[in-house]
Amino acid sequence: MFFNLEFVYLCGFEVKATASVEFFNKRNNMIDAFVTYIQAERRYSALTVRNYRHDIESFMTWCASNRGIPTEKFNPTMVTAEDIREWIIYRMDSDKIGASSMNRELSSLRSFYKYLRRQNIISQDIFCRITALRTPRKLPTFVPETRMTPLLDNIREKSQDGDFLEQRNALIIALFYSCGIRLAELQGIHIGDFSSDLKTLHIRGKGDKHRMIPILPEMTLRIRAYIERLQNMGLSTEANRPLIVSQLGGALSRSSIHRIVEAELGGANVQGKKSPHVLRHTFATHLLNKDADMRDIQELMGHSSLRTTQHYTHNSISQLQEVYKRAHPHK
Repeated sequence: MFFNLEFVYLCGFEVKATASVEFFNKRNNMIDAFVTYIQAERRYSALTVRNYRHDIESFMTWCASNRGIPTEKFNPTMVTAEDIREWIIYRMDSDKIGASSMNRELSSLRSFYKYLRRQNIISQDIFCRITALRTPRKLPTFVPETRMTPLLDNIREKSQDGDFLEQRNALIIALFYSCGIRLAELQGIHIGDFSSDLKTLHIRGKGDKHRMIPILPEMTLRIRAYIERLQNMGLSTEANRPLIVSQLGGALSRSSIHRIVEAELGGANVQGKKSPHVLRHTFATHLLNKDADMRDIQELMGHSSLRTTQHYTHNSISQLQEVYKRAHPHK
């Protein structure tokens, strides 16, 4: 007897070991059930779910090809630790991916096989001897204050005097820099996520974790002016509508927002990498340079671990070293 797996998980029931073979006798059934689990129970974001599925399916396709088995007939229970090691070598040697990307793929596979063990589909932990690859620590890239100040002055003028696209694009830059939010978080902001006085913003972050971010007075005025412009254009400003929209009122894609940030930073002669995440790093680094408390920054950015936030201390130390070299009389 077969059941709709998505219905089973959405209703909160757990597939028992006695039915496991019947439920998961096909490769796609296993992957679909796992995807439903991380969507419905773990509340992973749509992007994370998509990446997990892609990583798992790519690995299974490679395993089948490596063994000369048709993809549709390859069963995930056939995988061994040796397959995983060969996959790592193949991806890094043939596909030239880096250690951090490889670790992300391994994380997807590790979660999938942990899930299969809990469902008693497999009994052995094939990842017990597979360790994460060492990655060089990279300092977060950020925009120096000397570059950020003229950029902010420029977008302030656009907010006041520009057309809709200029006003919206300026708001995107200002939200990233003043709130330190992620790209997916900005894309997911609805008008109703702001408090009625537009002084706080409710963010749904990674792993469905929620946090509140205070809005600076200037940003409150900017957001209010933007919402009024939407109304004047005849676009909906209902609470469930996305904040960042096109001229027709549709939500912007991640790639569109990324291109806007890249163009705005490039237009301001910002050097190096230009992305929403750079503005997020800039937010944290500038706060730290102004002596903000580390735990407050952690809360604002939605970091689950203080160790993640502490990476920004290296930027501050690097800045101090440069000042030391330039100014110390006995350098």
